[in-house]
Amino acid sequence: MANKQDYYDVLGVSRNVDEPELKKAYRRHAMKYHPDRNEGDAKAEEKFKEVKEAYDVLSDSQKRAAYDQFGHAGVDTSAAGHGGFSGAGFGDIFGDVFGDIFGGGQGGARTHRGVDLRYNLELTLEQAVSGTTVKIRVPKMAACEICNGSGAKKGSTPSSCSTCGGVGQVRMQQGFFSVQQTCPQCRGAGKIITDPCSTCHGQGRVRDTKTISVKVPEGVDNGDRIRLTGEGEISETNGPAGDLYVHVAVKEHAIFSRDDTDLYCEVPISFTTAALGGELEVPTLDGKVNLKIPTETQSGKLFRLRSKGVHSVRSSAKGDLLCRVIVETPVKLDRKQKEILKEFEQSILKQGTKNSPRAHSWLNGVKRFFDSMTG
Repeated sequence: MANKQDYYDVLGVSRNVDEPELKKAYRRHAMKYHPDRNEGDAKAEEKFKEVKEAYDVLSDSQKRAAYDQFGHAGVDTSAAGHGGFSGAGFGDIFGDVFGDIFGGGQGGARTHRGVDLRYNLELTLEQAVSGTTVKIRVPKMAACEICNGSGAKKGSTPSSCSTCGGVGQVRMQQGFFSVQQTCPQCRGAGKIITDPCSTCHGQGRVRDTKTISVKVPEGVDNGDRIRLTGEGEISETNGPAGDLYVHVAVKEHAIFSRDDTDLYCEVPISFTTAALGGELEVPTLDGKVNLKIPTETQSGKLFRLRSKGVHSVRSSAKGDLLCRVIVETPVKLDRKQKEILKEFEQSILKQGTKNSPRAHSWLNGVKRFFDSMTG
């Protein structure tokens, strides 16, 4: 499918959505567009394929990490969302959505994934281009070391909730329906802490700052994200920890600007060098190189130095360095220098249009423009 829509937009979720919310969004969209509810509607069928493809990628931690970093190019979806409807049917989706409400879900205390965290990492251009390893300090909720995350005082253990029997949920009869709700006594944990830990006050978690080593791959750029699985906050309900997303911001450089894998720089040259040609040293991220300036070089001309740019973060390809030469007008001239320039100008004028073909062509264009306006 050409010009694929962003998977997060397909499901109507934010990029830091957690697993429970992602699943809710998928169920909602899948029910809305499922062919069993939209018989003969080709648009709904195509939309259902998009929804399923988006969920297949985002619900898989490895595929989601690749998609977050590389977009659609980072995941293989050639078999997803096409050629029929493999996987769960409409009945399965209906059961998933309403099973927990009407007692169809399985027993056991509910667990939720920990919160994802974001860290803004500022890098120099050199660090981004060559890759580096940096240590960052991240404040987050971590497991209490005193009680090993149990919430109970050392030497004691949590007891099973007597209200829900350790399930974390209770059933309430409402007419013909048996409604399953979170246990009000243990709040879904399935356990009661009678002798709480004095350090975490029974929460099992404490606010802490962790030092994390981040490996920055070669070639990262502004806006790239590095996902560190399990380095987010721990879960409140013994579920998996969240992830840490490191957002890269590259500082402005004094010499170079960057466009994907290419680098650009402006090189000032004298009027004499531009007219007569010459050779000068220009900087690259690998050291100095010689740049040959041919005779009669015009200001703004771009010179390309192959493979002197940035390695792509997605492949082994390397960009180029493009040097734009800018002819610098001399300033603070003394009287003798001004006289020499005036003599030079007179000699140029005597040659007619020979030495300034662009100026002559431009003046002719201006003349034709005004003639057309008056004629």
